[in-house]
Amino acid sequence: MGSTQARIAIDAMGGDYAPAEIVVGAIRAQAELGIQALLVGDPHPIEAILKQHNALDQLEIVPAESIVEMHEEPLGALRRKPKASINVAMDLVKKQQADAVVSAGHSGAAMAAALLRLGRLPGIDRPAIGAVLPTIMSKPVIVLDVGANVDCRPKFLEQFAVMGSAYSQYVLGIDNPQVGLLNIGEESSKGNELALRTYQLLQENSRISFIGNAEGRDVLSGRFDVVVCDGFAGNVLLKFAEAIGEVLLNIMREELPQGWRGRLGTALLKPNLRRLKQRIDHAEHGGGLLLGVDGICIIGHGSSQAPTVFNAVRLAKEAVDNRVLDRIRVQYQKTEATATDGE
Repeated sequence: MGSTQARIAIDAMGGDYAPAEIVVGAIRAQAELGIQALLVGDPHPIEAILKQHNALDQLEIVPAESIVEMHEEPLGALRRKPKASINVAMDLVKKQQADAVVSAGHSGAAMAAALLRLGRLPGIDRPAIGAVLPTIMSKPVIVLDVGANVDCRPKFLEQFAVMGSAYSQYVLGIDNPQVGLLNIGEESSKGNELALRTYQLLQENSRISFIGNAEGRDVLSGRFDVVVCDGFAGNVLLKFAEAIGEVLLNIMREELPQGWRGRLGTALLKPNLRRLKQRIDHAEHGGGLLLGVDGICIIGHGSSQAPTVFNAVRLAKEAVDNRVLDRIRVQYQKTEATATDGE
């Protein structure tokens, strides 16, 4: 699996704007990232979109017979539809015909398909979705879990911390990532039973740099590189952070002066505005990496459009190039010897 020519299976039928926006994002990703995009789905609409963009002979199409609709129960739909696009995409990774999967479709179906088709990494009880968010220190923080597990045990959160640390170090380039536990106070005595028991496990784990509890206001402070929590709290946190980014962008647009002064000011500030958008717009981050399954899987937003799809593929390529699965295996094997089960 070469780093310069990663093969990314893209669920072309998943998402609110599929297949058009998915295909357009894939075309750009293949052209700019040096990856090989495998478009999984109904060949007829995919071919029509590729023709519109003069890319019919450039991207490979892998046929799929159906899709998992957003209203369907994931496991039942996956079993009824073995040739659904997300199943076919996961099978490509399982058969080593692709290095990663990107999907903006039914997130529950993507997680279930990853577990059924790829399985968990050795020693991992529950996979977690990791979301990379900006901080005021111009470095990212990875928060996990943000939706895969609404109910967690302490040992799950300990595993999230190990996986998040490996991702932060080897993909995000953070030396000695600082780990925090999302809580309602900084003191070790604060929080519910899950937080209290998890705090002790993280404190005793010699393979991570645990520096204590992270309150909500601390998550984007730059003090922490990895923040762990259950999927319920993490999903609420993620959605709120995304909303704040949209609000800030809208306020900024509204406050720019009108007329020629506004146009002149906007022209002068354009580079700064572009960098600001890249830092706070969730579309720039592409989606979340499903950590803990035996394959690279990026779960995108259902509302993903072409730029978001491009960034999701970029995220997948970075995970492949930096051998994130191998890193997690090594880190967790080191940790397993000293970790308690937290039961």
